[in-house]
Amino acid sequence: MIKNLSGDYEIVEYENKRFVMLYDNSEYEFYPTHWHNAVEIIMPVENTFIVQTGEQEYELQERDIIIIPPGELHTLPAHEGRRIIFQCDNRVLSDVSALADIKPVFQSPIVIRPETDRDLYVLAKKQILDIYSEYYSQSEIADVRIYMYLIILLVALREHQIEQTEQNFISGKDKLYQYSEKFRLVLKYIDQNYMHNITLETLAAIAGYSKYHFSRIFRQYHSMSYIQYINLRRTRAAETLLLDPNISITEVAMRAGFSSLSTFNRIFKEIKHCTPSGYQRLYCSAGEDPAGRAEPLQE
Repeated sequence: MIKNLSGDYEIVEYENKRFVMLYDNSEYEFYPTHWHNAVEIIMPVENTFIVQTGEQEYELQERDIIIIPPGELHTLPAHEGRRIIFQCDNRVLSDVSALADIKPVFQSPIVIRPETDRDLYVLAKKQILDIYSEYYSQSEIADVRIYMYLIILLVALREHQIEQTEQNFISGKDKLYQYSEKFRLVLKYIDQNYMHNITLETLAAIAGYSKYHFSRIFRQYHSMSYIQYINLRRTRAAETLLLDPNISITEVAMRAGFSSLSTFNRIFKEIKHCTPSGYQRLYCSAGEDPAGRAEPLQE
């Protein structure tokens, strides 16, 4: 299934200039630790399946669903059975400002099971099966529908996360709504100013909190520090800039808001697991390879 692996980086080869790739996979094959710039969704259809990310191991039962964020190192041990493996170019999500509010979905791998939330599970399974069906259709707007199904899934998942956050906040729903509105302004400011120096004092002032309170609530609300969020935003900007061969690595670092080239190299490697120059070489060398059709799935 992994057609082009350089070190631990997989170049996802989208066929016919599509932004998605889908495998109806039944191979008994070990897929070594790797990462890529695609969102990956796996759903076992027949038999269980194991996914390893870092020190975490997820055992998926039939029709369980795992969403693996871009840049996440993961390993797929050899396993008998059949599973859907779906990959989507992260740029079609990260480059759309209207989708900024679903970014927290990609903080870490997420497993959706019937016991997670029945309604969410039913919806997620339907979207995956609809994506599968549409991928092999002859429709001229198949990719548009696939994009729509994916967004429906991600929005539902983000809504579920917000509901869980609401339950975890002792202060209650009114306070959560207040946090949501304030952090919306904070994230908008970061998106518009990531290329400049952003201080804790500035973000705390936008939210109307003390520096200590802002730092604590931001981490609780977003499951990461405000510095980690800024670095993620700058790294996403750098990914796009690195695709332009006319822009030097140093200029990419400065335009993305990093204070120095060494800081850029360190943070980029922490997040993407490769150097900026390595990412540039690998990603720009991605090719295309046709793929065949598979037998249809039944609900």
